[in-house]
Amino acid sequence: MKKLTALLLTFTALVGSSCKDYLEEELVSTLTYQYYDTEQGVEDLVKAAYETTRYKFGYEHGYAMFNFGDDEFVQGDQLNHNYYNNYDNRLNALDGFFSDVWGAYYDGINRCNIAIQRIPTVPGVRTLTTPAARAARLAEVRFLRGYYYFLLVQQFGPIPLITEPSEGVRLEFDRSPVADIYKRIVSDLRFAADNLPATQSEFGRATKGAAQHILADAYLTRGSAVTDQRGQLPTDIDSAAYYADQVIGSSVYALEPDYGTLWDFTNIATSNVANNLAAAQRSKEIIFSAQFNANLNLAGRLGNQMHMYFLMAYDTSEPGMVRDIVNGRPFRRLRPSDYAMDIYDRKNDSRFYKSMKLAYKANNAASIPRWTATDAPNAGLVGRAKYTLGDTAILVVVNSKETTLKDTDLAKNRYRLYARYYRRASDNSLVDGVAAAGGGKFPTLLKYIDPNRLSVAQQQGTRDGIIARLGETYLIAAEAYGRKGDYAKALTYINKLRERAAYKQGETKVPQYWMVEGGQRGDVSSTLPAITVTDAKFTTNDPAEQYPPSATTTPQRFIHFILNERTRELLGELHRWEDLVRTETLIERAKLFNPQAQNIQPYHKLRPIPQTHLERIFKNGAPLTTSERQAEQNPGY
Repeated sequence: MKKLTALLLTFTALVGSSCKDYLEEELVSTLTYQYYDTEQGVEDLVKAAYETTRYKFGYEHGYAMFNFGDDEFVQGDQLNHNYYNNYDNRLNALDGFFSDVWGAYYDGINRCNIAIQRIPTVPGVRTLTTPAARAARLAEVRFLRGYYYFLLVQQFGPIPLITEPSEGVRLEFDRSPVADIYKRIVSDLRFAADNLPATQSEFGRATKGAAQHILADAYLTRGSAVTDQRGQLPTDIDSAAYYADQVIGSSVYALEPDYGTLWDFTNIATSNVANNLAAAQRSKEIIFSAQFNANLNLAGRLGNQMHMYFLMAYDTSEPGMVRDIVNGRPFRRLRPSDYAMDIYDRKNDSRFYKSMKLAYKANNAASIPRWTATDAPNAGLVGRAKYTLGDTAILVVVNSKETTLKDTDLAKNRYRLYARYYRRASDNSLVDGVAAAGGGKFPTLLKYIDPNRLSVAQQQGTRDGIIARLGETYLIAAEAYGRKGDYAKALTYINKLRERAAYKQGETKVPQYWMVEGGQRGDVSSTLPAITVTDAKFTTNDPAEQYPPSATTTPQRFIHFILNERTRELLGELHRWEDLVRTETLIERAKLFNPQAQNIQPYHKLRPIPQTHLERIFKNGAPLTTSERQAEQNPGY
């Protein structure tokens, strides 16, 4: 496979290895803007423009701004940046994450603007020798610019719309209406969709399908506004359906037959974890991803750090366990909400257990406990180890309040058993097991676990960050058709995902199927009939869907059903905060399903404009006054 190479110019640049798709960086001498008047300079600049795609995954702003403060996750037992979840007064314009994200994406936009200016005129010698070649390169950076603006407008609302390079000092930046931002996003992405190739020889470059997917998402976001003003047009939902269908109908992409293959690559048939991870990241389901490198010196900025934040504490004071690379470095920032655990049919929909790590195998012989006279099932076991290396040391049980599990059952178990709920044997009262364990014992989202790190302390991650995959394209299409009132068409897309989500005929089910969820051990029948969806799911008030009180009509229930299905398919994939803002359900659903987010107010649907930006810009040749800064700020901040 050809490699995507670049230099670290005045910007950071992007490169993949010949056997990997990750990004590589090389420091060279400082260069001037005249370098971009050469073909090689422009080619390097185009690649450098991709570097900003990594930023969403590079630090704690990734979960804080994109998956905290919604209905899917609440805080674990580490409180770092928890104000993004509980919306207290620390969530303000002074917070560094806002200025960091603002600066990073405008930096990416400026790289794109320089490339857009130079590509049409730079002399072509090797690669830019035809109009088609120039159009394709131009399409890449217009795709990236459209994507970066799409991220910014969803977070901040009205923002400066900059389409020319900022090569010198510029101090005045007026905010443009949201409608104008979306016009530019659509224009850039449509140009990209018309001019990008279906496939690229260098993995990681944008393709036609990537542009079509983001374009469908942008049309759906603009067109689904009801009270918000995004410049929505009557044709937006039709356009969302059209572009999603283009992706789904192409021969380039395909759903993985097994949902777990996307994440739990340790369960793939071969024993080579590195090869399995590489195969998962090159899956035909992945449409576009941010590229990272397994070489720490070449990984770019901070690497993909999402591997740390969704993990439970498996290492501290846990018998038989010590922190290792495979189980990860548990920063314990987020744990699944009750809603996120209960919105699945955990018995029949395999996506829950294929998204979660609940069992930990003993890796520390020195701390494996031994049976004593007070807890041994029989006298012959006294003094013997309760289990051996490689046996289960910890098991997390996701059960319901109807459980009959007693605290005495937990105590006599040979390994640590953490149950979501259990009952006191003394009076049969129900105990919240997560709270009783201090909030640090919960299902671990395994979608980011990274076994290619070199040490247990390493924070830099190596896994690619998935930005667009076909599973989401199906949901975009389903929502678009449902919003058009064509529920039958919407259900064809939903049930395609349900077909993949079901346990297949002959498939061995997870032990929880019979240990916790009420199934029969050894049952290898298909569960598809149990999870195939009909319109009764949203034409009636199905209790399993946990519809909020405001959802009293079929169209209203359908939107909440789609949000539920997006959780089941996309849990933790850094879409959720924007999903709820897009559907104008953030306030209601956060209050309903996140007990820690009760401070949320209507103005929280937008982030504050960073104070650092307001303090640096001018108006009419002078710094902003206090009142002018406030006028430039989003309401409520």
